[in-house]
Amino acid sequence: MRAVIVREHGPFRSPRLETVPDPVAGPGEVVIDARAIGVNYPDLLVIEGKYQFLPPRPFSPGKEVAGVVSAVGPGVTRFRPGERVMAQREHGTYAEKTLSPEATCYRLPDALGFEEGAALGLAYQTSHFALVERAACRNGETVLVTGASGGVGLAGVELAKALGASVIAGVTSADKGELARRHGADHVVDLAAPNLRDSLRAQVYAAVGKRGVDIVLENVGGEVFEACLRALAWRGRMVVVGFASMRLPQIQANYLLLKNISAAGLQWSDYREREPVWVQRVQAELYALWAEGKLKPYVSQRYPLARFAEALACFVERRVQGKMVLLP
Repeated sequence: MRAVIVREHGPFRSPRLETVPDPVAGPGEVVIDARAIGVNYPDLLVIEGKYQFLPPRPFSPGKEVAGVVSAVGPGVTRFRPGERVMAQREHGTYAEKTLSPEATCYRLPDALGFEEGAALGLAYQTSHFALVERAACRNGETVLVTGASGGVGLAGVELAKALGASVIAGVTSADKGELARRHGADHVVDLAAPNLRDSLRAQVYAAVGKRGVDIVLENVGGEVFEACLRALAWRGRMVVVGFASMRLPQIQANYLLLKNISAAGLQWSDYREREPVWVQRVQAELYALWAEGKLKPYVSQRYPLARFAEALACFVERRVQGKMVLLP
């Protein structure tokens, strides 16, 4: 098979498409023939050696894939060859075939295409655990989603709306704001505004009143994180899911104390590895919301597997809207 292989960490354009042996399913494993491969921001960091979890080299990057089961190993009971599935991995999906434990495979609904099936995975799982498990989002609350036009951000907008929240999308351009509105945002705020420390709070107050927001789903970091703390309501909750700006913020603990607010983190892959049954339940809920028309995965760009670097460049250039997929 062909696969993108990282032999040394470095620039994201340096890996090459190579011919490597096909994977063989061991006990509890399945082999998936890829039809669509999700592209995620952490893929870029893994290639460059900047992510918190780095596999032994050489390796293939990539964390999610949708395709058809071509082989199963001993002990596999939930899947058979020929079935359509989506799988979540720590790495290894930038390839024509992916080896995955049975526990992290999810059967695709019959009406869900491979591209949308790949999109309805990591981003939605991350947003669901952030909003439901970490932030305890309730009907009628107000949620601010930063980086709202990206994969996790757009999923967060849709999920917060599905949970009955009023949603504010934080974006950096008018076209990104329009995309967020099409996916359910009630209000849009400009994260590129001058003096964001004060201007973000002013925009939030203008949209929903001086109480502020109950929840922030924070994808950006840097000054955006700091401004969001000031926009939280009394007893508000912030959940950090990423740092797209590549700037790690510092928490001023007096904010937490004075307004009785909390700031938490969400590393979704921990749930995948520690609580796979829980993740299976969440995926079933996501599929149910999709079937009800409440979730609409947006695949904005498609690239051949060999052009993976062009997709990753969109993260560097801040051009990502929705989800990108690779097609082997």
